[in-house]
Amino acid sequence: MQHVSPVREPLVTGGKTYHDITQDVCRQVEAKPNIRWMAALAVALFFLGVFIYSVYRTLWYGIGEWGLNKTVGWAWDITNFVWWVGIGHAGTLISAVLLLFRQKWRSSINRAAEAMTIFAVICAAMFPVLHMGRPWQAYWVFPLQNTFGSLWANFNSPLLWDVFAISTYFSVSLVFWYIGLIPDFATIRDRAKGPIAKVAYSMLSMNWKGSAKAWSRYETVSLILAGVSTPLVLSVHTIVSMDFATSVVPGWHTTIFPPYFVAGAIFSGFAMVLTLMLITRVVFKLEDYITLEHIALMNKIMMITGSIVGVAYITEFFIAWYSQVEFEQYAFINRATGPYWWAYWSMMTCNVITPQLVWIRKVRYSIPMTFVLSIIVNIGMWFERFVIIVTSLHRDYLPSSWAMFSPSIIDIGVYVGTIGLFFTLFLLFAKFFPVINMAEVKTILKYTVDNGPTYTGHDPHHTPTPHHATPGVPASAPVTYTKHD
Repeated sequence: MQHVSPVREPLVTGGKTYHDITQDVCRQVEAKPNIRWMAALAVALFFLGVFIYSVYRTLWYGIGEWGLNKTVGWAWDITNFVWWVGIGHAGTLISAVLLLFRQKWRSSINRAAEAMTIFAVICAAMFPVLHMGRPWQAYWVFPLQNTFGSLWANFNSPLLWDVFAISTYFSVSLVFWYIGLIPDFATIRDRAKGPIAKVAYSMLSMNWKGSAKAWSRYETVSLILAGVSTPLVLSVHTIVSMDFATSVVPGWHTTIFPPYFVAGAIFSGFAMVLTLMLITRVVFKLEDYITLEHIALMNKIMMITGSIVGVAYITEFFIAWYSQVEFEQYAFINRATGPYWWAYWSMMTCNVITPQLVWIRKVRYSIPMTFVLSIIVNIGMWFERFVIIVTSLHRDYLPSSWAMFSPSIIDIGVYVGTIGLFFTLFLLFAKFFPVINMAEVKTILKYTVDNGPTYTGHDPHHTPTPHHATPGVPASAPVTYTKHD
């Protein structure tokens, strides 16, 4: 049993039927690419080209192509690594945590969020692998038997914990994402007309028949994977924060990092989900499924996590003062007033002040303002990682080794290139895979459609479709259903 609020806003608008959901989601898979998708892919491919060229320069000429120096030897790459890992958090959070809490509003956005997790982790993995200098030997980070003598992974190193945490997170997220796709692959398989599409989607659907036993197992596996994934959401960024917290560098050696990093990761992840959802709903015309209510709910989570991050910033300052350690106190004063003050105050403005605009209802339900806000938060979270890493390293215990860090053009190229890689993967996914979970959206259709007895609000941006919306007919009444669906 589940309680349906009489004042809940509809999660599917437009008076949709089961057949409409299948048609709307499958259309973008079956039809030829539209001009908006091709334009977006062209831009993403351009930046992917920048990435390939920058990686070529890095591998051919070495890490000397980057702007690192003897003091700041771990700057741009680890900043981008932590930023991408953080973005990957919201996908599993939306899929797993909200599933366990029975939050039905996740149904329209969980598929894209899960895909975002996979692609963000791939982008994150690029930076430590390239930083090794010899990426073809990246497998040495795993505790594998080898023939090179006593070489063995150092289990005391937090970097090895990263390897285990992130590879586990990636594996579970990938399985979770794929399991959720199987019923929808079967729907596309049954509708496929070309032989290649039929064979491809038949293989991907793993002979799914849709029997009661299959659905029962599907739901059981989904819940088990959600239960496994949920602690991973907390563990991954906690372990990433240990890279810093276990050191003795002023500004890093702090116990607040684990919860602070997790909140920041969810904050940046939801910002990226919002960016992707707003692009997706326009490119594929999915406004009836990714509604203003979805956007407002994600805005609220972003605002709450942004506030937690703001409290963490203030707590850091308080603890630095309370510790009475002069090196710790100087590190934080240097962040706010030193040579990188502009990065610190950009971080504070983007992450603490700007998200508070979401308290205003017009902002929360505004598409353009939400899009701008999500971009600002992503920029702010990147500055947060830059501030933590670079400002702490460039002035440590020895004034004789103080130095400034400036990124080289190759540094910038690798970072911008991973954004191209990310959007290329996402756009290909959105074209060839169902970007909305049809099976789950159909399960919420009866009590979340508009014009029904469960909805008494008013959506000023929506005009009901007379063909489907029958006045006076309750939403829980039988709707049009075709055998093909």
